[in-house]
Amino acid sequence: MSTMLLVLLLISTLHLHANLILASDPDPVQDFCIPNPEFGSVKTARLSILPCKNSSTATTDDFVFSGLKSAGNFSDIGLATIPVNPTVFPGLNTLGMSFVRADLKVGGINPPHFHPRATEIAYVVQGRVYAGFVDSSNRVFARVIEQGEVVVFPRGLVHFQMNVGREPATIFGSLNSQNPGNQKIPSAVFGSGIKEELLQKAFGLSPRQIGTMRRRFDPKI
Repeated sequence: MSTMLLVLLLISTLHLHANLILASDPDPVQDFCIPNPEFGSVKTARLSILPCKNSSTATTDDFVFSGLKSAGNFSDIGLATIPVNPTVFPGLNTLGMSFVRADLKVGGINPPHFHPRATEIAYVVQGRVYAGFVDSSNRVFARVIEQGEVVVFPRGLVHFQMNVGREPATIFGSLNSQNPGNQKIPSAVFGSGIKEELLQKAFGLSPRQIGTMRRRFDPKI
């Protein structure tokens, strides 16, 4: 094997290793890092870094969050979510996780979406929910889950939920990133400004139908 080939192989290996490392939240270098409100966040390519305050000033209240006792505000699709991240729960900072409470009215939906930086585990607190995900071969893994059951949505895969019961449903979700991202498919396609001609060809829709979808999902229209 030539020297040049060995060098190229080494570079490729290091590049792959770096991508694997950058695919997850960085490991903490201290027990905890309570954000210091006196300083703004530092923006990087992937997340906002919140400077820590002196650990001696941390209190028990920094590690307790009480904002999930009741549902949030419901949207027109019957969904209310309360995302929990270091911005509202300081104790989570640098720990590589976040949380969400989702409430669904009867017939309410959490439309297809994905988290580019996190796997999610969802626990049904009450109700009956049709939930699942679609893998990269377009195979659907879905079923009705009930109170006390848990479902996992692998990182980066499209997933969804719908309340199919006769009472409101509540779900608690845990994600293994403090900045998981949330890309909603309808908004990403019709609310992002993609050229109309492309959408017509991709979905076989008329200009009028595209306009209807854009008015629904694009807040700028």
